[in-house]
Amino acid sequence: MSISLLGFQTTISSPVTISGTGVHSGATVSITFHPSEADTGIVFQRVHDNGNVNEYRAVSSQVGNTDLCTVLGFSPEKSIATIEHVMAALYALSLDNVLIEVSGAEMPIMDGSSAPFIEAIDQVGLRPLAVKRRYIRVIKPVRVESGSSWAEFSPHDGTRFEVEIDFDCPLIGRQAWKGELTPATFRTELSRARTFGFMRDVERLWAAGYALGSSLENSVVISDDNTVINVEGLRYGDEFARHKTLDAVGDLALAGAQFIGCYRSYRGGHKMNAMALKALLNDRTAYEVVEASAPRARAGKRELIAVNAPEFAPWSA
Repeated sequence: MSISLLGFQTTISSPVTISGTGVHSGATVSITFHPSEADTGIVFQRVHDNGNVNEYRAVSSQVGNTDLCTVLGFSPEKSIATIEHVMAALYALSLDNVLIEVSGAEMPIMDGSSAPFIEAIDQVGLRPLAVKRRYIRVIKPVRVESGSSWAEFSPHDGTRFEVEIDFDCPLIGRQAWKGELTPATFRTELSRARTFGFMRDVERLWAAGYALGSSLENSVVISDDNTVINVEGLRYGDEFARHKTLDAVGDLALAGAQFIGCYRSYRGGHKMNAMALKALLNDRTAYEVVEASAPRARAGKRELIAVNAPEFAPWSA
């Protein structure tokens, strides 16, 4: 494990605002990242036009719908949708505590990736806090299955993702991204991978009130003859698998703490990611909560030590 990932909690140095279009609502939405104190975690606040505020901690117990995206809350009138790309950016940058103020019902889709959120956070930078970061370390395998799809956590000395997709589409087919997740890896290999969809599904989604803000500016669109409609083409040859991995990073960030282990999935998605995370957190024999010890005086090495999990409980409401 890279010891640089271990240490103290962080927040952002100052507020930063980013605006764009909601991919499902088509409405303009702004979000502002605010610095936050240690141990507050990631908190979303939906601010309504009448001044009312709905607040959600970004943890597994607050996840509602996962059909097309990941949603916090259980009522459309109060919930906050499409949080996965933002959460992936925060998780990958090791940003532990931030308040996210939202002016609408979902996150702005921007270009369909996490890159714009990375850029916004880079504008202000991170600030360390005087409280140690804690981690969820996987100590035994946990697996969930649904039809031909499955996902599992297993012990691993680091944080690794192995995400494989398999589409009945010649352009996509069966492809995978596998690698250790670090801030540098996420920036260069995953952060720019965009969400994607099929032209044949657009009318059905529009009729159901979804994808009203979807466009070639924020989605990779696949035509009925299995070609990419976007003029610029793909950013990576396997952009589809990379984006599914990006989604998985964001969905698993709802553990409320970074995890140490390997996450594998086959033909997964938001629902499968959520199922796997809940299965892990519901089995107290499958993980332990750890933090980095002080460096040894002689060797300068750190070790991970178990801490009192009930006092931490990042996944609770």
